[in-house]
Amino acid sequence: MKRRFVTVDVFTDRAFGGNPLAVVLDAEGLSDDAMQAVAREFNLSETTFVLPPADPANTARVRIFTPGRELPFAGHPNVGTAFVLAREGSLFGKPIRSILRFEEAAGLVLVDIRTGPDGPAGARLTTPQEFSRTDEFSPADFAACVNLAPADIDTSAHPPLLGSAGMTFPIARLSGVDALGRARGNADAMARHPAMGGHIFVYVPDPDVPGTFRARMFAPGLGIAEDPATGGAAAALTGLFGTLAAGDGSYDYRIIQGVEMGRPSLIETAADVAGGTVTAIRVGGACAAVMRGEIEI
Repeated sequence: MKRRFVTVDVFTDRAFGGNPLAVVLDAEGLSDDAMQAVAREFNLSETTFVLPPADPANTARVRIFTPGRELPFAGHPNVGTAFVLAREGSLFGKPIRSILRFEEAAGLVLVDIRTGPDGPAGARLTTPQEFSRTDEFSPADFAACVNLAPADIDTSAHPPLLGSAGMTFPIARLSGVDALGRARGNADAMARHPAMGGHIFVYVPDPDVPGTFRARMFAPGLGIAEDPATGGAAAALTGLFGTLAAGDGSYDYRIIQGVEMGRPSLIETAADVAGGTVTAIRVGGACAAVMRGEIEI
């Protein structure tokens, strides 16, 4: 059976940058194993499968697969899938609205469409869960997972920790851009810490632009050596920033990722803080259409 697919580059306004995504539009009837096989065939960071929603008030059920396993939630798959559906114009006999509602394992994800002169230009999601932080790691243990020295881990703002806004990520701030450039994912070291989940996210503030950060994410446990843009990790980081904010308000951030891979990405995020609590986290960016076709399965 032929099933339509579309690929897009997410968190970029031009093709061949950002994070590629494959969206399978005709996923009804596919088994879990078939979806995993398709994701391995595309061999991108993630592939999404669009299915009819359980609740007709929602837009679709969306399942997200890496080449290694299914994820409960991720950032660039939601942004890219919403962009693709907005360009399609309709789904399951209904017109696509400006706000899409995706049923996912982590919960209901709301995504609003950004438009430009030529129609849909990107999207922005609101995370399905509140920010939470759990385990902490020693600088030595965390540094080993990215082939750095303990001195390369900056604990002045927070220790290395697990943070989540729908998917859990180990997060650490590094000492500078030089340390970020030297980082490499170490699968063996990560395997010694099962709570890490086989992936790790590191970042540094941009020394020249307040509110802007450089980041990298390594995920050997998910079948991804390095990810050019990780919206789920950016969401968790934004939630963490919100807990460290000086007071109530809405805080905007820019996270630049993928530079070391030659696929620069810009992730725009925001955290709303009220009463000292992070009440909402948003993640968005531009998208660029790349190709479309059919897969035989």
